[in-house]
Amino acid sequence: MSNLWKFSVAISLSLVALFASAKSSVWQVTKDGQTVYLGGTVHVLAQSDYPLPEEFDKAYDQSQILVFEMDMSATGTPQFQQAMMEKMMYTGGGTYADDLKPETVKRLDAYMAERNLPVDNLKVLKPSMLSVTLSMLELQRLGIFGAGVDLFYTQRGQADNKSFAFLELPEEQLDFLAALGKGYEDEFINYTLDDISKIGDMMTEMKTAWRTGDSDALYNLGTKDWKQKFPQSYQSLIVDRNNNWMDDIEGYFSTKEVEFVLVGALHLVGDEGVLKQLEDKGYKIIQL
Repeated sequence: MSNLWKFSVAISLSLVALFASAKSSVWQVTKDGQTVYLGGTVHVLAQSDYPLPEEFDKAYDQSQILVFEMDMSATGTPQFQQAMMEKMMYTGGGTYADDLKPETVKRLDAYMAERNLPVDNLKVLKPSMLSVTLSMLELQRLGIFGAGVDLFYTQRGQADNKSFAFLELPEEQLDFLAALGKGYEDEFINYTLDDISKIGDMMTEMKTAWRTGDSDALYNLGTKDWKQKFPQSYQSLIVDRNNNWMDDIEGYFSTKEVEFVLVGALHLVGDEGVLKQLEDKGYKIIQL
């Protein structure tokens, strides 16, 4: 909306009102008088994405316990760093060329040379970690590399002495990441290189869908193509994890406290999403 200064105040105000009346990626879930809030997060945001939609703060203020996918502070421990090196990096002189076809390596090297990326540092990353790293470096280049919703509310919750709970162990997330693209490394790296030039526009569209709580757009932008091209990784990273979380999430309805569950927005949408599973089990869901 930064270019709208050229237009009349009336038009600007009407647009502000339109955005203010839109829904958000926060849902109130109730059953038998008990409430749990679910918030879809974006893990990486730009400074311009703040402040967050006010519905997040409303759920935060009503909650005593914050629930995240994992304890992010644990990723800084020596144990986690060692486990990450073992699972995500080659040792003994190995490189991604050991798992990729020569034509894929050539394309990958050309991309990194074009971007002036340190090939020697990156060539020891296994394809799954390399894919994530290249995407993060491109987001950083575009200025989209600030604290996401998870980190924002982790830090705020610590300052406010909120209680915390976690759906997964850090080691479990490492295992999920390590399995990403396993068995079809070439296709996965080429898919990454195909999409990386569009990642800025894609993030803009996804953040718009996220801010306005457009679940259909989030699914179509974030998971539809992924599910069709890489059903195995979609199953392990989205569906299996959603299913694994359900017992914990349903358990929160039997506690005296109110929980605010904050997970990646793509885990909430679609037919395999957490919201659909809860709806099918008879929970009442209201989008804030």
